[in-house]
Amino acid sequence: MQTTWIVSANAGRARIFSEADPSEPLEEIEDMVSSAARLRDADINTDEIGRTAAGSSRHGIGGNEAAGFAHNAKAGAPTKSYQPAQTPQEHEAEQFAKEISKYLMDAHQEGRFQQLVISASPQFLGALRSYLDSHIKPLIKLEVNKDYTHSNAQQLREQIREQLQAQRANRLQ
Repeated sequence: MQTTWIVSANAGRARIFSEADPSEPLEEIEDMVSSAARLRDADINTDEIGRTAAGSSRHGIGGNEAAGFAHNAKAGAPTKSYQPAQTPQEHEAEQFAKEISKYLMDAHQEGRFQQLVISASPQFLGALRSYLDSHIKPLIKLEVNKDYTHSNAQQLREQIREQLQAQRANRLQ
């Protein structure tokens, strides 16, 4: 019989359950917590957008003088309104998705599961999906864009069964 792993995740936590026999209770085999999930927002986002280097100097770029500002903009240097392409929270979620993906790849190589069900918060599901190895993606029999990390094993199993039944019904139509 094939072993199915059920991953229930969000940006801060991933619970991994194993189902070898549908008549037996799910077995929780891993509870991963993002190290950043334990940190306060201020601890993650320590760099504030503030004055640029040499901000009050007449000689350096980034100065308050009109010529310095124009030079600063032409050089592509960050201005006071600079916003990074990725927030610290998004970066931490990405790192956690990579960690989960590596764990799944290692477990698959060890032959610990043959099928996979992933249930994750909508934002995190996209991040996780992008880091899953090409050998893992074909093993996914269901993706659910809901966060069930706080559900117990029985509630999670019921939710997954409902989603699988809905998926089957949609295929028959």
